[in-house]
Amino acid sequence: MGSFPPHMVRVHVYVSGIVQRVGFRFYTARKAKALGITGFVRNLPDGRVEIVAEGSREAINKFIEEVSIGPPRSKVDGMEIFWEDFSGEFSDFKVVKTGRFSHLS
Repeated sequence: MGSFPPHMVRVHVYVSGIVQRVGFRFYTARKAKALGITGFVRNLPDGRVEIVAEGSREAINKFIEEVSIGPPRSKVDGMEIFWEDFSGEFSDFKVVKTGRFSHLS
């Protein structure tokens, strides 16, 4: 594993509330791309949205702030935020499409 700059971080976020079927994943992807953040966002079967994001600490902090607001039709009731070690595994930020009966969790 390579050495990464200390200001690069990874965050794993679970967002609850009215966050599915309201454009939340695409809003999240737009904000991530605008801030130069890589990773992914996807819906979970339990109604939450999962986000894994990597970037500078400053960009990630701004991203979390933006995600906590969400798009107009959403309502964020809670966010579980877990800080992790930066891995550098992503080349861009993707919206992962998960089906209703997906085996992904």
